[in-house]
Amino acid sequence: MKIALFLITLLLVPVALFAAEQPVWVNASGEAEGSDLESPREVCERAKAEAQRSALELAVGTFVRSHTIVSNIQLAEDLIYAGVRGKIERLEVLKQERTPAGNGCRVHIRAVVRPVYPDAQNSIQVKVAMTRTAVREGDEIGIQYQVNRDSHVYLFVISADNSVTQLLPNSRMPENRAVAQRQYLFPPADSGIRLKAALLPGSRKSGAEERIKIIATSQPEPLLERAFQEGFAVYDAQSTGLMSDLLKRLNQLEPADWGEATVEYRIVPL
Repeated sequence: MKIALFLITLLLVPVALFAAEQPVWVNASGEAEGSDLESPREVCERAKAEAQRSALELAVGTFVRSHTIVSNIQLAEDLIYAGVRGKIERLEVLKQERTPAGNGCRVHIRAVVRPVYPDAQNSIQVKVAMTRTAVREGDEIGIQYQVNRDSHVYLFVISADNSVTQLLPNSRMPENRAVAQRQYLFPPADSGIRLKAALLPGSRKSGAEERIKIIATSQPEPLLERAFQEGFAVYDAQSTGLMSDLLKRLNQLEPADWGEATVEYRIVPL
């Protein structure tokens, strides 16, 4: 039995992008317990370092939240901010005190943290292309992709109605591991899966654009390895949980452990 996915499209809605280039002020605290091998000053230095780590975590959370997920269609935009890290540019020690036990130190700081975006060259490199960049309604669609390192690949199609369909892995093809430098075609010819383009009545005269997003990770991601009851996993425009959780998860990974790419194609009327 063949599985057919009809890509329902409208004209793409512009996505609001949020600037996160400005540094932020954050307050944080750190604590360290002392030992007989350390001086009080050394203990407080460890507490200060812990406070700085906490400040960076708070700032990174602020940077990511500044890109509020308003709809699943944001998966089509660059996910570079999911890999943002922070750099402390200015540091003020507000208070330094002994812990109740008497042999530890607690340090309260205020810091200016600037976002640092990952170098794409150090991440997994992904290439993606369509077999045809312009297709007619009813035409079959093929996706070609390649990675520079052995990876686990996740394919999505973002329709203009803000819905996101996860193409790979799916119930028919749970295996999504890609070998470095090998070229892949989705769907494979022997998979029984066929992707066909379709337009809603309102777009029959003008046509429409859609996007394919590919995310590659060095390790399998449980969030995207969900159990598929039948066919593909589909998230409608209101199901923003996938995007929020995905961004949080990618932000926890080292920038070198994942990569992404996007390709756009147009569906033209018959």
